[in-house]
Amino acid sequence: MSALTHELPPAAINAKLIALITSGAVFLGIFLSGFVIDEPAPYDLYLAGLIVTWALFGLRISRPVTPLLTLLVLFNIGGMLAMTQMADLAQTPLYLAVSLFLALSAVFSALIIEARPDFYRLIFVAYVASAVMTALLGIAGYFNMFPGSDIFTRYDRATGAFQDPNVFGPFLALPGIYLLYLLLTGPARRIPLLALPLLIICGGIFFSFSRGAWGLFAVSAVLLAGLLFLQSRSGRFRLRIIVMAIVAIALILIAMIAVLQIPGVADMLSTRAKLEQDYDAARMGRFARYSIGFMLALEHPLGIGPLVFGKIYGEDTHDIWLKTLMDYGWLGFVSYLALTCWTLAAGFRLLLRNRPWQPYVLCAYIVYVGHIALGTIIDTDHWRHFYLLLGLIWGGIALEYRYQRGG
Repeated sequence: MSALTHELPPAAINAKLIALITSGAVFLGIFLSGFVIDEPAPYDLYLAGLIVTWALFGLRISRPVTPLLTLLVLFNIGGMLAMTQMADLAQTPLYLAVSLFLALSAVFSALIIEARPDFYRLIFVAYVASAVMTALLGIAGYFNMFPGSDIFTRYDRATGAFQDPNVFGPFLALPGIYLLYLLLTGPARRIPLLALPLLIICGGIFFSFSRGAWGLFAVSAVLLAGLLFLQSRSGRFRLRIIVMAIVAIALILIAMIAVLQIPGVADMLSTRAKLEQDYDAARMGRFARYSIGFMLALEHPLGIGPLVFGKIYGEDTHDIWLKTLMDYGWLGFVSYLALTCWTLAAGFRLLLRNRPWQPYVLCAYIVYVGHIALGTIIDTDHWRHFYLLLGLIWGGIALEYRYQRGG
């Protein structure tokens, strides 16, 4: 009697193999986003190749993602027009090439999520893995744990595999908020598994000594807890949030007391915790440059060209709105403003809807709102994870559009 065999048809095997390869490719791309020491970064080169490859094999622009693409293209056209105002182009073409790539990366993220909603979980898992790794590098560098580890610090602050601690800290916010979401909503048995990576990420945020990152994570955590509290009608779940919030505050206080015993930490913390630094209010400090820049924008509607402002005044704009006016002109400013308003309005409608992708959109939206606020005191233009946040939210917008039409 012959044994019965149940073999999958070749088409099914090929489909599973393709799905595995594409998942691995996306995972690697997101993981590389945590390692941006120079431009172009490995993330840029890898993802550019991935976008081209995916486009050749059938990736198409969908109707709900078209506004994202249109506004980002207009934004970059503004940068190209601003470049015409420059006498010396220097590194400007490369800068604008990176800007255009990052715009396409946001569109790409939205499109692949629309095509395969299961990519949401994959992207978040890859992001957490990347964040834990780069946070460990930052912490190791801060404490000089091995020879050469000082390359992961700058100005005596942890930077991980980034150029700037003020980018490194905010990069860690979304994976930290996602882990916090899982802690608040998941079974108690998973708490030990989630607590360790969350602790590492929080350590990276703290030792970056970035005021923006501290505020971003704290406000995002409060918003997350508040929205979950409002969303749930279960008294037991609401009590769980309150209890965990109290426990978290107690643990933070204990951790702060312990960390302040480390030499140098207390001095750095007292310096960085000041709301206003010396370079903010100086005669040509950050705040003074804001008024100078906005007056300059009235005289130069096309902008003055990417990176020119910093060469003239010795420091960059440190404000995304002023940055868009100077580097991308009024066209770029209006496009960026329209994109921000559209993203906030369309994303807000998804927050409390019961969808499989709702948790991911919720976490991304909260952190995105924090980045918009953060952009008023720092330039977020070339932050890779900011464009990923855009893609995550617009992926949800596209999925909701398809859901409403029964697709």
